[in-house]
Order: sequence, then C-alpha cells, then structure tokens
Amino acid sequence: MSDSKFLRGTLIVTLGTFLVKFLGMIYVFPFHALVHTNGGALYNYGYVPYTIFLSVATAGVPLAVAKFISKYNALGDYATSRRMFRSGMKLMIVMGILSFAVLYITAPLFAKAFLGNGNLENTVEEVTLIIRLVSFALLVVPSASLIRGFFQGHQSMGPTTVSQIIEQIIRIVILLGGSFVVIKILHGTVATAIGVSTFAAFISALGALGVLLVYWKKRKPHLDRLLESQTVQPSSVSTGQLFKELFAYALPYVVVGLTIPLYQAVDTVTFNRMMLAIGEGKIAEAAYSIFTMWTHKLIMIPVSLATAFSLTLVPTITKSFTERNAALLQKQISQTFQINAFVTFPAVVGISALAYPIYSAFYGASELGGQILMWYAPVAMLFALFSVTAAILQGINQQRHAIIALAIGISLKLIGNLVLIRYFETVGAVLSTGIGFLVSIWYTNVQIRKYANFDFTLVYKRIFQIAILSGVMTIVVKLVQWGLSPLFGNSKSQLAAAVVVAAGAIIGVAVYGFLAIRTGMLQRIFGDELLDRLKQRFGRRFKIKAKGA
Repeated sequence: MSDSKFLRGTLIVTLGTFLVKFLGMIYVFPFHALVHTNGGALYNYGYVPYTIFLSVATAGVPLAVAKFISKYNALGDYATSRRMFRSGMKLMIVMGILSFAVLYITAPLFAKAFLGNGNLENTVEEVTLIIRLVSFALLVVPSASLIRGFFQGHQSMGPTTVSQIIEQIIRIVILLGGSFVVIKILHGTVATAIGVSTFAAFISALGALGVLLVYWKKRKPHLDRLLESQTVQPSSVSTGQLFKELFAYALPYVVVGLTIPLYQAVDTVTFNRMMLAIGEGKIAEAAYSIFTMWTHKLIMIPVSLATAFSLTLVPTITKSFTERNAALLQKQISQTFQINAFVTFPAVVGISALAYPIYSAFYGASELGGQILMWYAPVAMLFALFSVTAAILQGINQQRHAIIALAIGISLKLIGNLVLIRYFETVGAVLSTGIGFLVSIWYTNVQIRKYANFDFTLVYKRIFQIAILSGVMTIVVKLVQWGLSPLFGNSKSQLAAAVVVAAGAIIGVAVYGFLAIRTGMLQRIFGDELLDRLKQRFGRRFKIKAKGA
C-alpha cells in the first residue's frame, strides 16, 4: 500500500473518530435539559451493563480480524481471509444472541443490585425496562463491528468511518428528538423518554449495519476477483488455531477498554446502597447521576484529546522494542508521557478551578455538581495516564501486567467505595476512583521500568515543570473569575457562567501557551520542528528560548 493511501486512510479514520467522539460528548447538554439530573442516573443504569456485555460479546474479535485479514492479504492468501471473516461472523451472531438473552433475562437482578432495594426516585421496574431496551442493540452491534474489521483489514477505512458517523447521528437524533416529543409534546414521564433514548442504540445500530451492507454489496465483486486471482496455497491452519491466536491478541485490549466501564459498574452497584446506609437516600440518585454521567462527560474531553496525541506514538514503541533499539525506545516512551501530561494536566486543573461556573454553564447551577466536578477533574489525569501506560505495556509485549493492574485498581475501588462513601459521600466515590487508578499506574510504571529499562527521572522533572506552569495559569484563571464576579453579582444564570468560563478558558490557554513557549517547555516536549514553525510566526514577539533541560 502506498504512503499516500496509508495517510489518507489514517486521516479519514482520525477525523471520523474525532467527529463521532465530539457528537457523543455534546449531545449530553441538551439531553440534560430534557431529562434533568436524575434522568442521567436511569440512562446510566442501562448503559453500564450494556457496555460490559458488548465488550464480552465482541471480545476484541473485530479488531483482531482486521489485523489477521491484513496479514493474510499481504501474503496473497485471500481464501484464508474470507474463511476468517465467515467464521468470525458466525461467532459474532451467536455471541450477540447469547449476550442479548442473558442481559434481557437478568435485567431485574441488575436493577435490584443498582437500586439497593431502597426507596429511590427510579423503580426496579423502570430500570429493568431500560436495561432490556438497550440490550436489543447486542443483536446487531457485534456483527456490524466485525464487518468494519473486515473492511479495515482490506485497508478500506471509509465504511467504518461513514457507518460510525451515521450510527451516531441516528442515535442522537432519536435520543434527543424522542425525548423532546415524549416530554414536551406528549407530556410523558422521564422514564419513558429514557426508554426511547436507550432503544435508539438498537435503531442506530441497524442503520450502521445497513450502511455496511451497502458497502459490502458494492465491494463484493472486487473482493471476489481477489479471491479468484489467488495464486498461493491457502493456509492449512485450523479455524480453532486462528481463533486461539486472535483471542490471545485481542483479550488484553478488551480488558483495558473495560477499565472505566468496570469502575462505573462498581459505583452503580455500591453507590446507592452506601448512600442509603448513611441516610442520604434522597440525594443518592442525583449524586450518582452527576458523578457517573454529567461530570464524567466533561472530564473525558481533555482525556480523549491527550490520549489521542500520546497513543499515536505507541506503534513506534512496538517497532523500537521489536528491533531492540533501546535509545529510541527510551525517547519514545518519555515523549509519550510528556505529551500526555502537557495536554491533560493544565486542562484538568483548569476544569477543577472553574468547576462551579463550568457545571452551571452546561447543566445549570448546582452546588453539588460544582463540588463533584472540582474533585473529579484531577482524576481525569489518571484516566489518561493509565491508558498510556497500558498501551506502552502492550507495545513491549507485557500486556498481562495491564490486566493485573486493572484487577488491583478495581479491587481498591470496591473497598474504597465501601469505606469512603460512608465518610465523604460522593467525594468518597471520587477519591476511591483516584486511589484505584493511582495504584494501577504505580504498578504499570514499575513494570515499564523493569521490562523497558526505562528511567522516569526526566518524566517526573517535566511533570513538575508542567505543574508549575499550570499553577501560574490557575492563579490567573481564578483572578479572572474573581474579577468578573462583580459584573454578575450573585447571578447563577447559565449565560453568566458561560461568560466566566469562556473568559477563563481563553485567558488560561493563552497564559499556559505563552509560558510553555517562553520557557522552552513546548520545544523540549514536541521537538525542534514545532519550535521552528512557532518562531516563524511568534518568535520575535515571545522570544522563544532555545532547547534545554
């Protein structure tokens, strides 16, 4: 495949993924206006088990199929690629049906576990219905995912990207449109609106599958010609052996991908019970919703950006490790950590500093919402770091330690919830999440130091320097917030909060960027090429420092 085709495919997937994630983040703001805080709790009751069941149902097979189809296509063995696709499709259909049946049948058990048999706003019957409605998507999504993997294996990224965008658009249109019709026109209940919203996952999956089948119909003559022109002997490896290798490759990715859903599952099972136990049942579901749904969507924005930046280096880490290029490997791992910290640290600190106006601007004034966001935002730094450390372990062929780290973190999260919620309520759940991730990161770093012979001294030095710049930025942002407060008085309107957030964000980014350029931090992390470009535009104005330690 030519470099231009590779770059084109990469660009398509990158832009498509960004658009899908962006749409998946912004819909929550109008959605909150329709279903309000507690509606988010009901929505999450359905999606937490669905996400876990979907990961189990697919088991990473679509991703692995893409890898192996690409491998056998490179050998000219299109027959084995097609055999892998047919076998994988049968497996996905069976797994989809089984996972749907199990989740549908066990929905009442999940509902009782989530609500803790307490007197909460949402009922067991409502939660059961929501879980059952979203479970229908399991009948379609695994098969659609496998077709995407098949096209990706043929270096065709368009079907994946287009189908994901169409799926997301259909889901959001039904979710917002259905909720609006139910609540504003039919004057129905929030539970009914959430039911429509979760069933949108099934309808949108059908839409995505339809797009993929159209692509299949158009591409099949070409694919058949490749099969007919095959000149090499098809591989004699059995289907069982193929799947054994597939699962060995895919399972660690699945486990790491389940990290946040598993943490949220622990919260879903324990949070309401512990809040009821300490006599806070009246605010339990509102607090759970703010924590796991509304603030979570906000803090995942910088996490997604930072992880996208840093994980682009992971394939090169794999290559350097395989080629035993120790010096290059050290440099790449170091840069991965530094980019992640450079992007994430100031973002989460800034969100924490402006937590109250940020929550008010997006969801309306809420003391509890602002408090939770203030505590939860710094934990996002740990989300990003764990994703990167787990990916690095994948790159150096030590993925089993990522699984061990996750198990340790989830165990500490469970223990932490049972202890800390009793004393600190929702903040206790946030703290237990932070503790779980922090210990997991410590463990992964120990393994990276051991197996990659990596010295963290420079990384720690950079993080300290980034923390200083972020601290200066935070002081300026708080001064901006303080300076604007007389203009709005005690107003808690979303517009006033939005003005404060916009001003604080713009000035904060400007201050952090100026300090990063002026101190040479930007060059030291991103390299000389970026510095040269900045010098051409801003060099005289900012007096950019030369590269140093």
